[in-house]
Amino acid sequence: MRLNRDTIIAIVLLFLSGALFVSTYQLPAAMFGQLPSSLWPRIILIPLAILAFILLIQAQRTTADPSATSMGLRQWLQYYRNPIVVFFLFFLFLVTMPVLGMLIGGVLYVFVTLNVLGGWGRKQLLQHGLISAVFVIGMWTVFTQLLGVFLPEGILLRVY
Repeated sequence: MRLNRDTIIAIVLLFLSGALFVSTYQLPAAMFGQLPSSLWPRIILIPLAILAFILLIQAQRTTADPSATSMGLRQWLQYYRNPIVVFFLFFLFLVTMPVLGMLIGGVLYVFVTLNVLGGWGRKQLLQHGLISAVFVIGMWTVFTQLLGVFLPEGILLRVY
């Protein structure tokens, strides 16, 4: 077995998926509803483990590129700029959730993320605004009105 970065990540993800799957047996029973409380975590963990196993297989099949060179911090930050910005915006979304709530914060998060990644032109602003409003409000409606899930409402907008 060759030990490269993808192999290490795949092994860590496999162990993490296994440990979290085993810990789902310790979740308390749901107080209402018919589905066990461990169902949704398992629905996420099983595909994660499958994808980690596929990554492990692919990491063992591919050969290292000899022309690949290590990059400095500046090149690394430039190369991973988009994921870093998205994680930072998501962190801001989580920090502002007590004030903005899931609905307003979600619309703002999706809108700003789409604009950062897709551009700030006049046409993009309208398109990203519509996408943000339709999808976030739609998901919020499905979860709160149809499924009866209480999402954080924040200080600005009291829904319940």
